Amino acid sequence: MAGVVANYQYRISAATEPDAVRSSNPCKNMDTTYSKAVALAVPVFLALIALEFIVDRVKRTRYYHLADGINSLSCGVVSTGVRVFFGFLGIFFYEWVVLHWAPFQLPAKHWGTWVFAFVFYDLCYYWQHRWGHTVGLFWASHVVHHQSEEFNLTTALRQPGTGAFLNWIFYLPMALCGIPVSVMLLVGVIQLFYQFWPHTQLIGRLGFLDRWIQTPSNHRVHHAQNDIYLDKNYVGVFLIWDRLFGSYQEERDEEPCIYGIRGQLNSWNPVWANLHYYVAMAKDSWHAGSWSDKVRVWFAPPGWRPADVAARFPKRPYDPRVDFVKFDPPRNVALSAYGLVQFVALIAANSQFLALLPKQAAALNVAYFLFILGSLVCLGGVLENRREFLIAEAARLTATALLVLAAGAWFGGVRDPRVVVPVVAFQAVSLGWLWLAARAGARQQTAVAAA
Repeated sequence: MAGVVANYQYRISAATEPDAVRSSNPCKNMDTTYSKAVALAVPVFLALIALEFIVDRVKRTRYYHLADGINSLSCGVVSTGVRVFFGFLGIFFYEWVVLHWAPFQLPAKHWGTWVFAFVFYDLCYYWQHRWGHTVGLFWASHVVHHQSEEFNLTTALRQPGTGAFLNWIFYLPMALCGIPVSVMLLVGVIQLFYQFWPHTQLIGRLGFLDRWIQTPSNHRVHHAQNDIYLDKNYVGVFLIWDRLFGSYQEERDEEPCIYGIRGQLNSWNPVWANLHYYVAMAKDSWHAGSWSDKVRVWFAPPGWRPADVAARFPKRPYDPRVDFVKFDPPRNVALSAYGLVQFVALIAANSQFLALLPKQAAALNVAYFLFILGSLVCLGGVLENRREFLIAEAARLTATALLVLAAGAWFGGVRDPRVVVPVVAFQAVSLGWLWLAARAGARQQTAVAAA
């Protein structure tokens, strides 16, 4: 969520400054009200995740799974980086529509504008979300949020990396109504923050509230792949949209939710998580015999395939109640602990990356993000206990240590030995830890094979 928040920080700052200031430094003079909201929200989110994890362990409900949680948060980091570099697209088109097509502009300082904007944003979000489930091209982006086979507060932070390219089109009706871009972005942040808390299994039914707003019960239905729950409860806040457009489904005690997607990802790779459905559609489009089918693949409902492609490359029928098995490749405790420590280090690096955005050249920002991205890909493979990724991770650690030693500096131009030496030492210790964990895993596999 910190990454998502940073994305909105960047976009709101860029949207609310004068043109001259924006062109020179889009991250300066951020709205102080928003900054305070972010400062308050991020610690709350982290505290709630920690609290939910503790309660989960005390009650032994086992709603948390280490690799799944790391993968969800890794997808959030990927989403952050992509939106940092491409989030300007939505702002550019929104501002253009407000300035050139809106018949009038609503006053940003009037409370009525904010109430209207919040309700209107929630309606636009409903249709963005619904199309994200019913149109292949949009599902390819949104599918990331549904890949987790657990359902907890980390799932809320599992955000798609490609949403910045197209999702903004659903909010252009707000621009046509003259809602200022700063108002649109801020009500969007409020709506986004609200959607954090319904991602939990620890809160049961809430009676009256379940009938009117988004709640954990309603959102559990949305994340389930059961036939009765599939493609239901799209709302962000107000349940009236689902009731009005016929997409509401109540959670049923006799039908426990099965989380995840049909056509399981079976990977902890956050990049593949963002690309896998695009690749699947591209393959079907390539093999389709007719040009109409080649195009239709991208706009048909998810799962639709041209008849000739389905005949050549059939997929077996799938019933989640019978066929679903959680993805959980075996690995030893040492490798799991290694993954957790490395992920914490990468979260620290991502925080520095976000802080450095306005302070260093764009090329260096891209290089830092690619370093984090590559590291997360390697880490996902390590958590899958795949030999090729164990080798890639060892190469990453070695290369990082050698490059930092050769340059005598870390990202951001930091040349302080008190930073450089610990960075190199961490890579060296990590390399040794990885070798010992991989060796222990190999011995365990040999023993199991021998038995």
